[in-house]
Amino acid sequence: MKLQHRIALISVAAAAVAGFVYSQIFIHEKNRKEIRDVAAELAHTWKGHLDLSPEQTELLEDAIIEYTIKKNEIINSSLGNIQQISKLKTIQKSEHRTLKKFMNEEQFDNYILLNRQLTRKS
Repeated sequence: MKLQHRIALISVAAAAVAGFVYSQIFIHEKNRKEIRDVAAELAHTWKGHLDLSPEQTELLEDAIIEYTIKKNEIINSSLGNIQQISKLKTIQKSEHRTLKKFMNEEQFDNYILLNRQLTRKS
């Protein structure tokens, strides 16, 4: 194969890889923005229901983002249903420990109560 053909082939391959990498970055950034938008909306809703301070609302938004990403990774994994449920329960326990760090007992209890009511309605 001539040098020119090799260079052309390498250039085409590099362009294809660059296009794939760019599309993955774009898709992931779009998903992250959507998660941030939804988390902000949810945190604002919980702020009203739980009488959260601005600092608590910000911490809740961060927690929603963190745990949504973790839960999505488990749900989208190739694990079996039983393993997914087990891991999701572990994540939920961790999430509750995090929430207890910045919510008072009454706020946390109301969060759990309202969350269960919303889950049952769905």
